[in-house]
Amino acid sequence: MKLKLSTAQLIACCLVMLFFVLPAITHAQPGFGDDTDDVPVDGGLSLLVAAGVGYGIRKIKDSRQANKTAL
Repeated sequence: MKLKLSTAQLIACCLVMLFFVLPAITHAQPGFGDDTDDVPVDGGLSLLVAAGVGYGIRKIKDSRQANKTAL
């Protein structure tokens, strides 16, 4: 199976990932009028997403390298 991404597809993928990561950067919960402490939901999720993107990029590069050497 040959995976070939055009520039437009790569940009679209980056924009979609940005929309997933951007909410994690902003405040997770709005402030309420009660006396309890508000806790953000982030908890390192943005780091996990970044690691997943990096791992995916590495796998794509390895796959392309393997295809070049096979030809």
